[in-house]
Amino acid sequence: MRAEWQQAPLSELADLSGGFAFKSSDYAETGRFVLRTLNIADDGSISRDDAVYLPEELCPQYSRFELQPSDTLFVMVGATLGKVGYVREKDLPALMNQNMWLIRAKPTVSDPRFIHYAFRHFVKESLGWASGSARSFLRRDDARNLQISAPKLPEQRAIAHILGTLDDKIELNRRRNQTLEAMARALFKDWFVDFGPVRAKMEGREPYLPADLWQLFPDRLDDEGKPEGWETKRISDYLSLAYGKSLPARKRHHGNIPVYGSGGITGFHNEALVNGPAVIVGRKGTVGSLHWEDRPCFPIDTVFYVQPAAPLPFCYYLLESLPLRDMNTDAAVPGLNRENVYRLEVAAPPPELVSNYAETASCFRENIAAISKDSETLAQLRDTLLPKLISGELRIADAEKFIERAEHPASHLRRIMS
Repeated sequence: MRAEWQQAPLSELADLSGGFAFKSSDYAETGRFVLRTLNIADDGSISRDDAVYLPEELCPQYSRFELQPSDTLFVMVGATLGKVGYVREKDLPALMNQNMWLIRAKPTVSDPRFIHYAFRHFVKESLGWASGSARSFLRRDDARNLQISAPKLPEQRAIAHILGTLDDKIELNRRRNQTLEAMARALFKDWFVDFGPVRAKMEGREPYLPADLWQLFPDRLDDEGKPEGWETKRISDYLSLAYGKSLPARKRHHGNIPVYGSGGITGFHNEALVNGPAVIVGRKGTVGSLHWEDRPCFPIDTVFYVQPAAPLPFCYYLLESLPLRDMNTDAAVPGLNRENVYRLEVAAPPPELVSNYAETASCFRENIAAISKDSETLAQLRDTLLPKLISGELRIADAEKFIERAEHPASHLRRIMS
């Protein structure tokens, strides 16, 4: 820490408050988003997967639990103890549920984004017990008394801007990938679920696909409601689901191979079970979850992985169109029975259409992979700069040289890490 920096307890730099234990019986399908611990992603962004909402008419009485832009969230109890989240304008309006601390910077003495990065760094460096430890909670007084090193407010803002620039680029990449995913999903739905081109022909509308593709769709639906001439096939005609393999944490070795459970990546290993790209399907736990992985990976025994008999992108979006999450066969221990999946029937398009869709979807997936790789590199640069900036080891001017070329940071990352 540089001489001009001072240490202060977090309580002098930010206000801390807790969430509210909302009743599940009050939740509705629409209304105000209630942010729970499961909505904080591993990268600190806010996800609305499995979102719950509170009716707007109930919200005024909970106004003190409303979140604001640049709030920092800290999970202080449970399996995800130690996870840190950051609230953006796009995440609002939202209310904060229980089991989290809200850390809100005092604007006269601290920059909210600097506080976020300083706290995140402290959690990573000093609270290593937060993951996989016997300790299952953090008291508010423990958090209030954390000693934070902080420069004067202008330098806080400069540090926050540098790190925030990288996080903003990562967030932009995340939104770009969401758009690409939505486009691939929408195309599959239009062609193979809603039969959009067939309905357009029946209604006399103008073609909206190239002529060679347009002519592959028939001009009417049959008595079963599927495109005329299309067969009915089972999912087993397109793919099989292979069991993952048990890999307890104690048997994993240091490596860069992602290990997949039904909730996503659970760690890393030095050996792959499946070469990428791979599609992983939740079997136990998060039943019916779907994950695409471009790299070699290791699916564990709570998941299946797809062995395709059709192009893998077609299989992925085909599975995504099915009600897999509703196919739990055991109320006590949620599970997906693959034989039940195999028996599901779908309208079978001609091979030419499957190939055309797979080619387009592959382009989407390649772009998604490239953007994800860029985000990984940006995150590495951010994570390398963060401790050096927060500790005062690296000067603002030096860090800015790297940020100027953050669009292609890989070569510069090697320099600062050396």
